[in-house]
Amino acid sequence: MPELPDITILAEAFGAALVGRMIVAASAPDPLVLRATPAEFATLLGDRLLDVRRRGKFLILEADRTTLWASPMLTGRFGMVAPGVARPKGSVILRFGPWVGPGPDVVAPWVRGAAWLPMRDAEIELRYLDPTRMGKLYLVPVDAPRSVPGTEAADLGPDANDPALTVHEFRARIRRHPGELKRLLRNQSFVAGIGNAYSDEILWAARLSPFRRRSSLAGEEVDALYAAMRETLAWSVDILRARVPPTFEKQVRDHLKVHLRGGLPCLRCGAAISQVGGREATSYCRACQR
Repeated sequence: MPELPDITILAEAFGAALVGRMIVAASAPDPLVLRATPAEFATLLGDRLLDVRRRGKFLILEADRTTLWASPMLTGRFGMVAPGVARPKGSVILRFGPWVGPGPDVVAPWVRGAAWLPMRDAEIELRYLDPTRMGKLYLVPVDAPRSVPGTEAADLGPDANDPALTVHEFRARIRRHPGELKRLLRNQSFVAGIGNAYSDEILWAARLSPFRRRSSLAGEEVDALYAAMRETLAWSVDILRARVPPTFEKQVRDHLKVHLRGGLPCLRCGAAISQVGGREATSYCRACQR
């Protein structure tokens, strides 16, 4: 499932490549992933892309007349390729024409001058593919705004890497959320952007069991959890910036230190990693996560 680091890379890359371009063609070979009427989908034609950003685990593309909220869920992926390229085929395809400007207000330094950036006079396609149809694309017309499931103020807490989420604010928020730590980190109303994989990584880095209750944490353990969250997400973003482009549909996970490493030695203490559950498995070290 794409999480905060994965979608951060997409927002930065697609913003640099696509903002300032017009949508010249739009098709939905698999319309079941699309939450829009045919008339609303048709309004994308001629729209200029104004912004690409991330909020929690949503990728947001804002155009002149429509905003698209993408929730990839477990199997949704995005690819950016030249028209006619076979990889990937796509469930929804947006073709962008030559750049007409203006571009994004801010371009991430790692993107500037990248070899995979399309030429300004070239067309480029953004393709969403989702073989299980678990993810959804929500189109919200500017002149007929409506809520997107999971995006209300009560649904989304601050992004887990938001500079405004200080350790003091984190302490205050965590006091309002009971339950086990892994479930807590995955609760988007607590902090937004963390899913199954990165909750495992954060708890491993903090040396905390995923099954610990929030109420059992000492003050220093809360601070360690906050530090582990920020550091784990930051270094993961850096790794993905270097390893994901230009195959943006590729999900890189082999840099993770505990997630889905069941039976392998813990990289910190050498004990065997435990893994419980099926598709949404929890991976942790019984020896050094308390």
